[in-house]
Amino acid sequence: MKKKYIRKKTIALFACFLVSLNIALGQSKISGTITDSGTKEPLIGVSVQIKNKILGTITDEKGHFELVTTTPIPFTTVISYVGYETQEIEITSSSSEINISLNEQSILGQEVVVAASRVEESVMKSPVAVEKMDIRQIQQSANASFYTSLGNLKGVDMTTQGLLFKSVNMRGFGSTGNVRTVQLIDGMDNSAPGLNFPIDNIVGIPDLDLESVEVLPGAASALYGPNAVNGLVLMNSKSPFLYQGLSANLKTGVMTASNRDKVTTPFYDVAVRYAKAFNNKVAFKVNLSYIGAQDWQATDPTNLNVGGKQDGTRGLGVNPDYDGMNYYGDEAQINMQGVAAGLVDAGLLPAQAAALVPNTIISRTGWAERDLVDYGTKSFKANFALHYRINEKIEAIGQFNYGFGTTVYTGTGRYSLRNFNLSQTKLELRGDNFTLRGYTTQENSGQSYLAGLAAISMLDDWKSHANWFGEYVGAFVQARSGGMAEDQAHAAARAFADTGMPQPGSSEFKTLLNKYRNLGIADGGGRFLDKTDMYHLDFIYNFKNEIKFVDLQAGANYRHYSLKSNGTLFADQEEGRNGVIPINEYGAFVQAGKALFADHLKLTGSVRYDKNQNFDGFITPRVSAVGSFGDQNIRLSYQTGYRIPTTQNQYIDLKTPNGVLIGGLPEFDSRYDLSSGILRQNLSEANIINTIASNPQIVQNATNYVTGIVNSITEGVTAYVMSQVQAGQIPNDPAIIQAAIAAGVNQKFTETFGVGIDQVQGVVSNLVPAFALAALPKYQNPGFSPEKIQSYEVGYKGLIARKLFVDAYYYWSHYTNFTGGTIIVVPTEAAGPGLPIESGIGVGNLIGYSRVANTNKPIKVQGWAIGLDYAIKNGYGVGFNIANNELTQFTPTPEQQYAGFNTPRYRYNINFGKKIGSGDRFGFNVHFRHQEAFTWESSFVIPTTTSAPLFSNTEVKAINNIDAQVSFKFPEIKSILKVGGTNIGGKPYVQAYGSASVGSMYYISLTFDELLNK
Repeated sequence: MKKKYIRKKTIALFACFLVSLNIALGQSKISGTITDSGTKEPLIGVSVQIKNKILGTITDEKGHFELVTTTPIPFTTVISYVGYETQEIEITSSSSEINISLNEQSILGQEVVVAASRVEESVMKSPVAVEKMDIRQIQQSANASFYTSLGNLKGVDMTTQGLLFKSVNMRGFGSTGNVRTVQLIDGMDNSAPGLNFPIDNIVGIPDLDLESVEVLPGAASALYGPNAVNGLVLMNSKSPFLYQGLSANLKTGVMTASNRDKVTTPFYDVAVRYAKAFNNKVAFKVNLSYIGAQDWQATDPTNLNVGGKQDGTRGLGVNPDYDGMNYYGDEAQINMQGVAAGLVDAGLLPAQAAALVPNTIISRTGWAERDLVDYGTKSFKANFALHYRINEKIEAIGQFNYGFGTTVYTGTGRYSLRNFNLSQTKLELRGDNFTLRGYTTQENSGQSYLAGLAAISMLDDWKSHANWFGEYVGAFVQARSGGMAEDQAHAAARAFADTGMPQPGSSEFKTLLNKYRNLGIADGGGRFLDKTDMYHLDFIYNFKNEIKFVDLQAGANYRHYSLKSNGTLFADQEEGRNGVIPINEYGAFVQAGKALFADHLKLTGSVRYDKNQNFDGFITPRVSAVGSFGDQNIRLSYQTGYRIPTTQNQYIDLKTPNGVLIGGLPEFDSRYDLSSGILRQNLSEANIINTIASNPQIVQNATNYVTGIVNSITEGVTAYVMSQVQAGQIPNDPAIIQAAIAAGVNQKFTETFGVGIDQVQGVVSNLVPAFALAALPKYQNPGFSPEKIQSYEVGYKGLIARKLFVDAYYYWSHYTNFTGGTIIVVPTEAAGPGLPIESGIGVGNLIGYSRVANTNKPIKVQGWAIGLDYAIKNGYGVGFNIANNELTQFTPTPEQQYAGFNTPRYRYNINFGKKIGSGDRFGFNVHFRHQEAFTWESSFVIPTTTSAPLFSNTEVKAINNIDAQVSFKFPEIKSILKVGGTNIGGKPYVQAYGSASVGSMYYISLTFDELLNK
């Protein structure tokens, strides 16, 4: 008994000593229990944080928490949990017990956002348009991934190239790899430094680890730097201090689309997350996820060169110049007359037989995309983060993200991104008023290749282009000589030239495909070998602790690119570069804000300066005003944007099936002799005719040329005949001599031009276009500079009767130095006889160079959007949003032949659902999306033949989608079962012309989470 007494007394004295020590050190201890006000059940995972500090903890499985702090009394704790109303509790004692109940969030528009101003603020008072998805909205979405769900936000368009590759587009100028939007994951730019745009979410945040997504439509360069001219996507992962324990998700189902080899196939999606904190000081998390499926397929047979049968088979003789949308190898094209002239010169075709050859472009027989790319899509993501709280104000973070996957991407062609991988490593110091962050991105293209290039090389290996075209023309002449009609002769010629062509699935085909998809582009294959790195350092400081009368923050950044592609993507193999191209960029910004008139008016202004080593620096300002009157908020803003040309815009040097992609920097002018080239649009038949009509000397030059040839032939033949007369071989009879000279001149003329001397005027007429080609104006580089945007926006956010949330805006944008592209055609031999206007790009007498360029004409865009969300009782809700984008001013120029606006004029979303609230076990959501049809404009869908009109048959059809899900909560096993489908019962649709047709997906998922509440 005495020992027990002594032990108890000792413990009591020790406890008193600890309390005394806490007081002496100025420590405070707060603890308590947090419950749900409705169910009275304890809430797990509720965040308890010291206001304006990084220090905080979460409640355990009993809803209990304890937190020790050295923050001087009094201070405020912030109690928050997703889906519940945040509460702030003032602590006035060094030992406090907090027992509170949280109410579910029933009022709309109460979210806090960061992206709009780089500081926390109410979404209602954001100075610009901003959208947010939190954990509950993501869980409630009917889509199989949160990334796809971004397309349901108002004003956001998605372009799907494959199951795992989608691009987010906003406010027009949509593309399959949008370089006008920036995607940040935990503060890191998620763009691939070589490809220049975000690779969907292949490398990024798994759904299990995502806390929120914020989307800013419109210019955000003033705060986030270059390239955020049309929008920003900011994704934040879960802190291991606030989201602890084990969570896992198993998702499986089927994908079905009528255009696929196998209509219905399974898919698998597995993810696991584990996080743990120790003594509220150290925490770590690990994320692993894997997705496997057979991808959506692109099977469009439309002939880009227009006309004829559109089924990929060409039909009987039709479409000799067929260039199928999703067929590759048929980009190798040439003019039959040019081939015939070569055969005549080589003595392989009689001169008179050339008269049977029409002025027609023919193309090689290609293969379908499905036979050339890897549709076995997969994605593996791994993430590890270690967090250490140095003190109550500073937290250190080390983070590593890795992604590895196979998918298909649409660029200037269809790229099979095979075993592509990207890794990011970050070190960060974060306080309540500053962030110091350094990270690096390493891109590795793996075994990725361009399907079109691989196909062309495969065809050339099996039978060289010269031999194939020669066989085609020879067989065509033979068929025509035998009395066949022209269409039948084309069919016979193709069948003859294609004899023995390797068929998909055969061992010969597989051998060729493996050879050229693994051979680098620089060596004649289709593989690109990109291992570009990017290094980034940024610092942001908020002066809230030093300056009280105004909200002031400033920041700066430095970025370094190291371009390495072994000559397959960039001009990194040029002399003096040693296989590496370095690029340096830096920038800085400052922002000030002031609340006036009892917080009824908030004025904010910011300005940023950015500089790239290859371009002049530029300043981007932004000013905004927000008027707040209760639950009604009106905003006005003026924003500017600045897009530094991407690494590819600057240094790309990539051979494609249709020509060569080159950068806009001056070094390419001399390298490819562009000053001798002609802009593609000047090669149109109408332009040739106008040139001839406006310059009579062209006809005279052709006449003089033919006359000179005739005179030269006549002189030579006459001398030869007279020598024969002197030798006694020809009688010295004037009539006989004249007849011999005439016959000889006719023979030599026929050998030269393929027709007799009696057709001399026809020869002149045929040569006039060639001389007109030489007379066309030559290309002159107009210079290359960054793109700029000015944008004005007026918006309203309001809450009516505390149930209806209204969000509306109108914007107007003005672009200058818009970055587009132009095509320069450079002759490989002097213009003149035997050089048809269209002898083919890349395999004939002309080579096409697609080059980024600025337009010298302003481009103007406007649009608006309205969102309505109505909260019904018991967690039910209905939402509607509609958005409009319009291109109001665009003038084609030699530097910008097309706008590439690529967005529907109108699209809208309607959804009705019920969230799984406190004490609920059932939830659902039904979503309908509609978008209008529009014409898709991009380099991928430009016809090969220069006479074919641009984008005459590249319409993206209207889309109507129904997505739905139903969810069941099983608190006993801390799990949610979700059953859903996307594009339910719908036909496959295309979001970007030439990309995959997206079918229907039906899935079932089970999500386990240790922090799941009842």
